[in-house]
Formats: sequence, structure tokens, C-alpha cells
Amino acid sequence: MLVAGAALAIVAGCGGAPNPNLDGYPADEIYKRAEYEVSTRDFAQAAEYFSEVERLYPYSDWAKRALIMQAYSYHSDKDYEAARGAAQRFIDFYPADEDAAYAQYLLALSYYDQIDEVGRDQGLTFQALQALRVVIEAYPDSEYARSAILKFDLAFDHLAGKEMEIGRYYIKRKHYPAAINRFRVVVEQFQTTTHTPEALYRLVEAYLALGLTDEAVTAGAILGHNYQSTVWYDDAYTLLTGQGLRMEAVGDNWLTAIYRQMIRGEWL
Repeated sequence: MLVAGAALAIVAGCGGAPNPNLDGYPADEIYKRAEYEVSTRDFAQAAEYFSEVERLYPYSDWAKRALIMQAYSYHSDKDYEAARGAAQRFIDFYPADEDAAYAQYLLALSYYDQIDEVGRDQGLTFQALQALRVVIEAYPDSEYARSAILKFDLAFDHLAGKEMEIGRYYIKRKHYPAAINRFRVVVEQFQTTTHTPEALYRLVEAYLALGLTDEAVTAGAILGHNYQSTVWYDDAYTLLTGQGLRMEAVGDNWLTAIYRQMIRGEWL
């Protein structure tokens, strides 16, 4: 309580906003006031005090500590743009500091935590992936790398989900070529996501509707080899065998190339 009591002395006359005359206060006292605001979960107020430390004592160790806490406070307050700004300044000013990994992780989180439902624009998802990749590659031994890998996989899956949603929209309206283009993206670019089995089934469905049986049975063959325990394999099997077709790779098309890569390990 002694720290909190001392910190409470630095308060504006109204509303608890940062005092406009903080110039006379030492950096450590302003910093302690900011820490107090964090402890009360008033993160917006905390960010203001931390920013005052950075402004008044720009070349001090307190400024460095306040800058990373600024990023944390802004992020906790869901002011993601301000969080990105503070985190990026820390990375720019202190690239070799031990907290640089955390700053990069906060930068990535400020994009990741804005990823909305699948139906919205996915620009932030791409930015989150890029920032998370930096954490993984630049700081592989940090405590944040593992979390970044998990979030990267989820964001990657999210992008595949967007392609699937659009593909389903097209297939319901019988716009089969447009649907195929979306499902192809999932199979070629998002093979490690949870959406690949459904994408292959939808390709079976769409190609059969167009009368392109070579592509349909090849998509079924990939399902049969890699995803036989899924409901999508069962549905594709019923659909193909119901038309007297076998699930096998035939012809010379993009799916047979995928089959050779995924099943036979032939990349040329």
C-alpha cells in the first residue's frame, strides 16, 4: 500500500487524468503511478502515464521499461493500433533488448486479437500471420514462440475457412467453376488445415456436376488415402460409387499432380 499511496499523489484535479504538470516528477514516481493503474485494470490511464515517462525521460532506462508497458497497456485496453505503434517503437529503438521478443509478440497479438468471424475481410489475418512468423523465426527460443506457433496455425486455418465459405456460397448457386477455384486454393495452399477433407469432397461434388469425372474420382482418391476416417470420405464414396465410379487417380490434371505429391511423394 505504500507504493500505491505514493503513486496516488500524482493525480490530476479532475477525473484522474495524467497531470499536465508532471515535468517536476521523477520518472520512477510516474512509472509507479502507471503500475498502480495497471493493478486497478485502468489500462487506458496506465498507458497515458507510461507515455509520460517516455516523453519526459526519452533516453532513460525508465523510458524503455515504460514503452514496453505502454504496448501492454494499450493492448489490454483493446486499443490495438496504439499497441502496435508502441510495440513497433520498442522494436525499432531496442532491437537487441531481452524484451524485443515480447514486443514483437504484442505486435502480432494486436493483429491476431482483431481477427473477426470468418465472413469478414481477412487482411488482418494476413498481417497477424506475418507478425507471428517473425516471432517464430526471429525468437525461436523465447517463451513466446510456442504460443505464436499455435496462433499461427489457428490464423492459417481461419484463412482456409474464408475460402471454404466463399466456395460453399458459389456451389449452392451452382457456380461450379468459381467454387472449384476456391476449393483448389484450400487443397493447394492450406493442406495442413482442418478444411482440406471437405474441400476435396466439394471438388468431387462440383466436378461431377460439370461432368468432369477424372477430376472427381482423383479428388476422391486423395480423400481415400489421407482422410478415410472422415465423414467427407464417406460422402464422396457414396456419391462416386452411386454413379458407378471408383476412387482412383486418373487423367492428367492438377489433382493428379496433387495425388502424386501427397500420396507418392513425387514432386517433379
